[in-house]
Amino acid sequence: MTPITRLFDFPYYQLSKNNLEACLVTKYNGVWVKTSTQEYLDKANAISRALLRLQVQKNDKIAIISSNNRTEWNIMDIGALQVGAQTVPIYPTIASEDYAYILNHSESKYCFVSDEVVYEKLMAVKNEIPLLEEVYSFNDIEGCKNWKRLLELGEDQSNQDVVEDRKNNVKPEELATIIYTSGTTGKPKGVMLSHHNIVSNVLDSSPRIPFEEATSVALSFLPICHIFERVILYIYQYYSVSIYFAESIEKLSDNIKEVKPTVFSVVPRLLEKVYDKIIAKGEELTGIKKKLFFWAIDLGLRYEPYGANGWWYEWQLNLARKLIFSKWRDGLGGNLNVMVSGSAALQHRLIRIFAAAGMPVMEGYGLTETSPVIAVNDQRNGGFRIGTVGRVIQNVEVKIAEDGEILCKGPNVMMGYYKDQQLTDEVIQNGYFHTGDIGELDADGFLKITDRKKEMFKTSGGKYIAPQLIENAMKQSLFIEQIMVIGAGEKMPGAFIQPSFDFIKEWAKRKNLQIGDTPSEIASNPLVVARIEKEVEKINDKFGNWEKIKRFELTPEVWSIDGGHLTPTLKLKRKIVMEKYKDLYQKIYG
Repeated sequence: MTPITRLFDFPYYQLSKNNLEACLVTKYNGVWVKTSTQEYLDKANAISRALLRLQVQKNDKIAIISSNNRTEWNIMDIGALQVGAQTVPIYPTIASEDYAYILNHSESKYCFVSDEVVYEKLMAVKNEIPLLEEVYSFNDIEGCKNWKRLLELGEDQSNQDVVEDRKNNVKPEELATIIYTSGTTGKPKGVMLSHHNIVSNVLDSSPRIPFEEATSVALSFLPICHIFERVILYIYQYYSVSIYFAESIEKLSDNIKEVKPTVFSVVPRLLEKVYDKIIAKGEELTGIKKKLFFWAIDLGLRYEPYGANGWWYEWQLNLARKLIFSKWRDGLGGNLNVMVSGSAALQHRLIRIFAAAGMPVMEGYGLTETSPVIAVNDQRNGGFRIGTVGRVIQNVEVKIAEDGEILCKGPNVMMGYYKDQQLTDEVIQNGYFHTGDIGELDADGFLKITDRKKEMFKTSGGKYIAPQLIENAMKQSLFIEQIMVIGAGEKMPGAFIQPSFDFIKEWAKRKNLQIGDTPSEIASNPLVVARIEKEVEKINDKFGNWEKIKRFELTPEVWSIDGGHLTPTLKLKRKIVMEKYKDLYQKIYG
C-alpha cells in the first residue's frame, strides 16, 4: 500500500481498504444522501479535469466559503489539491470586508459558496476583488453558476493523464492550504500549511482516538474551515469512518438522534449548553426523581478516571449510569463512545460529568499554526488526566520557556504566515514555534495550559492576573454565560458579565420572580444582580485575595460572533468587548 504523504492520498487509502457506501453523507431536502468512497473520488477527479480546462495552474488559490459542512466541500478540497492548486477556506460568519481582504490577499482565482446568504455577502464586495474570475455555488442560486457545471465539464476523461501527472508532481513539503486565523485583534493572518504539516499531524494524532475501522459513525458540525475539524475529517477518512454532516447547529439535536454517532468533535461552549439544558430539566423534576438526579450529578462531579475513587464509588456510579446517565446517552443518540474537544479550555466539571455518564470528552490542544494538534488525552493506557490536555503526540517536541511559554517543534509547525516573513520570524525561532500560551509539563509528560501570555496583566499593585483561569471558573455558574476579566493597571480585577438569560428566565419562573423579559431589563434587575453577586463571591473563594473579582457589571445583550464580541471559534475579542463597554468600565473604576 502506498504511503500517505499528500492530503488527497487519504481517500485513495480508504478505497484500497474499504469502499464505504456511506463515506460522506449530507441531507438535501430532508433526505440523507450517501456518497461512497468510489463516488467521492470519481467526482474529485471530474473537478480536477474541469479545473484544468479552466486553465487552473499549479499554486493557484481556490477559496471555499460554506455555512455548513457538506460533501461538496470535501470533493472540492481533493479536486483542487490534486492539480497542485491550494484551497483557502473562509469563515462564513466574518464581515464582507474580511471576505474581500482574504480573497485579495490570497489572490484567489475562484470562489465556491454554499448558499444565498454567503453569495450575497460576497457579491456586496465582488467589485473590490479584481483577481477573482468566477464564483460557483453548491446550492441552486439564481444568477450564480452552479458547481455541477464543473462536474459536467469534467465528465470527459480525456485529460485524466494530465491530472495524474499533476498529482505525481505535488510534493509533500509544498503548500496545501492557507487558513486565515480569525484573530482576536487586527487583520486575519494567512497560516501556510503544507501537505506534510497536516498529513503528519493526522498520522501522529490518530492513534489517540479509539476507532473501530469501517464501523464507526461520525457527525461533523464544527466549521470545516477551521483546521481542528478539517484534520478530524482526514482522520475519519484514514480510519474509514462514515461521516454525516449536520444540517446546522439549530438542527444538531435532531441530527444526533437520526445519525446515532459513535464520535463527534465539540467545542467547550457547546458542551456547556448541553449540560445547562440537562440541569434545567433536572430542576423541573420533583420528589424522589429529583433527589436521584442530583445524587447522580454530585457523583459525576467527583469522577476520577481508572477507578481512583475506589470500589464503593464505582458501584454507585454503575447504578447512576443505569438510572440517570443512560437517559443522557439516549439523548445523544445512544451510541456515543467519545468526544474530542479543542479550541478553548474545557471546564473540569464537564470532563468529569460526561466521563461519569459514559461519554468521555478527550481534551486536546493546538493552534492553526501547528496543524493543529500538539497534545491530546486518550482514555486508554492511562493517557487521560483531568486538568491537562494530555500527552504530547509522537514526533512533536514541546519545551517550556523560562517565562512559562509553550514552545513547539515538529513536522506540524507551519511553513509561515503568507506574505509576512517578519511576523513568521517573530513566532518561529530556532525551529520552535512560540505558541503565546503559558503552561507546564508534569512528571508524567502531561501538558497543562494555564493562560494566554498576551492576556495576562498586572494590577497597579504589581500582581499578575491570569484572566482565563478566573473566567473558566466563573463560567461554571449556570447564571453566567460569558465573562471577561478586566483591570490592567487598576487596583483590583473587575469583570463584564453576560448573564445566562435563558437560564435566569427559567430560574425566575420557578421562584415566581418578576425580572422583565428583555436582556436589558434582566441585566439591570436588582434581584438578578444580587444573585450573580452571590455566584461570584462563591467562586472567588477559589482564588487569592489579589485575584478575586471585586466589582462587576452585567451587559445588556448577548455576546455573539455577529455582534463582534467573539471570533468564529468563540474566543473573546477582548479589545472590542472593552471598547463596547467603556461606560461599564467607567462605572467599575470611575
